[in-house]
Amino acid sequence: MNKLQQTLVIIKPDGLKKSLTGNILTRLSETKLRIVGAKVVQVSRELAEKHYAHLKDKSFFEEVIKYIRGELHGEAYRRVLALVYQGEDAIQKVRQLAGATNPEEAEPTSIRGQYGRLTSAGLFENVLHCSANEGEAESEIKLWFEPEEIVDAIY
Repeated sequence: MNKLQQTLVIIKPDGLKKSLTGNILTRLSETKLRIVGAKVVQVSRELAEKHYAHLKDKSFFEEVIKYIRGELHGEAYRRVLALVYQGEDAIQKVRQLAGATNPEEAEPTSIRGQYGRLTSAGLFENVLHCSANEGEAESEIKLWFEPEEIVDAIY
């Protein structure tokens, strides 16, 4: 049975730097999901650490924090575009279109397969984040958006 869901999508600094916002939004429109929240965010260290709390014990944690904050992409790209999509099976639809986290393993026709890259330092520049499951989607949306910033009352 299909289920109405919400999912967080973040177009990361490398996606903005490469002017991929329009391309990514066009691809995401293929899902026929509705955008119920959208904003440009300068990611604070605190927000980045909360978002990636599940990676805090990993050796690459500091790089991931710098990446989402845009510290690796120049002053003009210290921002992300955060979106909330809503619709039937939203999480699975967006994840399928996004492709594998590692751009090298992503389907060539997926967003990450088309636009992502592995840096020489071994960092995945995968241009977007999308929630992995319903629990993650709810906590991430609540972390990134205030209720009044979302046009539908979802939580």
